[in-house]
Amino acid sequence: MTWKQWGIGLLLSTTTLAQSSPSSSSPLPTNDTTLLWGPYRPNLYFGLRPRLPRSLSTALLWSRVEDFQAVQHNVRYTCEQHEGMAGYGWDVYDPRVGGVQTVRDKGNGVDLETSFVKLEQGKGGWVVRVKGTPREDAVLGVGSESGIEGVKTAVWFTVGMEGLGSVEVLGGEEGEASEMGFEGDVVFNGQTTDLGDFKLTITEPASNSHPSHTHPSAREKPLDRTFVHSLQVPEEALWQAKAILFGSLKTTIDSYVTEYTEEKMPPPWQTYTIQHRPGQGNMHVVQKTFTGAFQFDILYTPASTETPLSGDLTRAILRTVKSFDQKYDMVLKPQAPFSGEAYARFSKNLFSNLAGGIGYFHGDQLIDRSADPAYEEENEGFWQETAEARALNRAQLEGPYELFTSIPSRPFFPRGFLWDEGFHLLPIVDWDPELVMQIVNSWFGTMDEEGWIAREQILGPEARSKVPQEFQVQYPHYANPPTLFMAIEALVDQFSGGQEKDGETFTTWLKQLYPLLQRNFEWYRRTQYGDLKTYDRPKSFSSKEAYRWRGRSDRHILTSGLDDYPRAQPPHPGELHTDLISWMGMMARSLGRVATYLDETEDASKYTKVYEAIRRNIDDLHWSARDRTYCDVTVDDYEDSVHVCHKGYISIFPFMMGMLGPESDKLGAVLDLIGDEEELWSPHGVRSLSRRDELFGSEEDYWRGPVWMNMNYLVVRELLSIAQKPGPQQSKATKMYTALRQNLVDTVYNSWTETGFAWEQYNGETGKGQRTQHFTGWTSLVVKVMGMPDLSGGGKGGNRGHEEL
Repeated sequence: MTWKQWGIGLLLSTTTLAQSSPSSSSPLPTNDTTLLWGPYRPNLYFGLRPRLPRSLSTALLWSRVEDFQAVQHNVRYTCEQHEGMAGYGWDVYDPRVGGVQTVRDKGNGVDLETSFVKLEQGKGGWVVRVKGTPREDAVLGVGSESGIEGVKTAVWFTVGMEGLGSVEVLGGEEGEASEMGFEGDVVFNGQTTDLGDFKLTITEPASNSHPSHTHPSAREKPLDRTFVHSLQVPEEALWQAKAILFGSLKTTIDSYVTEYTEEKMPPPWQTYTIQHRPGQGNMHVVQKTFTGAFQFDILYTPASTETPLSGDLTRAILRTVKSFDQKYDMVLKPQAPFSGEAYARFSKNLFSNLAGGIGYFHGDQLIDRSADPAYEEENEGFWQETAEARALNRAQLEGPYELFTSIPSRPFFPRGFLWDEGFHLLPIVDWDPELVMQIVNSWFGTMDEEGWIAREQILGPEARSKVPQEFQVQYPHYANPPTLFMAIEALVDQFSGGQEKDGETFTTWLKQLYPLLQRNFEWYRRTQYGDLKTYDRPKSFSSKEAYRWRGRSDRHILTSGLDDYPRAQPPHPGELHTDLISWMGMMARSLGRVATYLDETEDASKYTKVYEAIRRNIDDLHWSARDRTYCDVTVDDYEDSVHVCHKGYISIFPFMMGMLGPESDKLGAVLDLIGDEEELWSPHGVRSLSRRDELFGSEEDYWRGPVWMNMNYLVVRELLSIAQKPGPQQSKATKMYTALRQNLVDTVYNSWTETGFAWEQYNGETGKGQRTQHFTGWTSLVVKVMGMPDLSGGGKGGNRGHEEL
């Protein structure tokens, strides 16, 4: 391969970001600076930005530079699955204070630690320490004559400016630019309308070592200097820092080929350097090249504050870690039998990665508002008609929207998902209720006038770059599990129990949100209704409360969140779905609780009646006496209502939604199903589909057997609820709760210990993590499970064998 054949140029997006005002989501409170800045680009290994549209953004990239070929593949930027990592993520992280992240980059032979600390509650800006340590297992390259201490690493830091504002290189320590690079610290001055004037300083401690060599290129560009390449880049391409970096590297490579020929090139650590062209521009790339261990700091300070001394950062990091540990012990401390230090470290890691996965997204999204008649899904064969309608590609870009949200997975799902978010917020409610309130605000700020919220928030070209084109379009008749209402219930629990002091603020917030909650609920009732009149249905308590997911195909209901879980075949417009009516019951119950909290007496009565009607209809429509379980419903060739029973998560949805009390006559059968090893019970959690089902483990096997932590959390939570109340199933529920709690924690902990990652799902037979790597979204609910009380009696884990169930 020749240098010119390598030829990586700028790969610029052709999508233009809409230039309009932000969406109507609630703005950041003017007095709350603690949440202004954060690692709100969670798709990157490390990238900071403020919660402001079209503003300053930064990113960190790095690579080992001892081998010409390896650099092309080993430059780290966006989080990727199976990229040679032995694990990565936040060891401790509080969104208001900061934290410490470790990236164990086995492929590059270096562990990178990024410590992020907010100063003076955010008013004083922030400081980042980047620390690199060669790994003991580093595979030594050609240039590593001194063992692992000779490992050579290039680190790049980018500073980009969207919209109005400027960032300019002021210079080095003396404020002067050098043709050979900057000696000492590098300083940027900047200003934006929202941030005001600020200074960004990148330090160069004397303790660092830099590569040297005898090639003549070293005299013109010594590697103990810091290089800065300033560029003017199309705004819609600023996020493509890796392509921009490669463009600068290629220019250097081409110049070296011209000057020295391919046969007499400098060593790789000299060759892979950016152009040193400091100046004006909306993108600045900063490069440092190190030998062995290294460390430097990045300081952001508003003009109104003095630049803190870099030497104080070590103590600031220690204070940040200590304050996190103290708060964790008060709020989320694991309970017996998970009280050891190893479990505490595990729990803190999962929660920190959940909180560290909160991002701020801004941009347009693709929405199909064509209202094609096929989207009514009223005809037999409707799924074929809707596929044809979607294929017409009538979606248009709308926005920009903005969203402040946590994400399921930094490498694979770095965007907002409606059905995931409510689960994400449950541990965060315990830690920081106000943060949850701001996130919920942001989600409802994306809701349209009809009450629809897009189930997947793919905002802007950077977010779209991670999504196959066929999944990018959002449809205003498609729903998703309304899990945000679970977070609302959790907040009401917090403030009703007197655990939070600022109840007045919560009440004011809830009053403002309440009409949006009602509008959203009515949208679900209006668009996802089930047909109780056209077909011969069994007599039900209510003639209104039945529901059907729109958006199903012959094999999937992606809108349900359970994707390939077996449903009626063929699809039919007369279907009724157990999971959806259960979600609707949870929504009605939540609204009733909110109305009660706000002293809206008439509304509280109304929603209580709706909830009761749904609860009664679940039994009347979905309980199969023959199969002793809850089932979906369809219509047969004679237009009679028939049950479709695939035992699994669908069968226990009313239980998971808290709709079966201790005295329910259905509870015993539900517990029997959950606890049966030949059905749903496994040593690693409750399976998504029964082992006895003919479709168990078939085809893509996504929701056809694997263990999912979000569903298991709901199961163990309800088992705890039954175990703590008198009733005929109390003893059984206590034993099942103790065993399941132990199984779930063991499964996630053992896999995390072995692989360094949390996973999207777990194999029911082996307990191995599978599918998406670094899935620190709802899998982090194991933190809540560890914090639940120990009911084993002896405090050592309780009964774990099936024979005890």
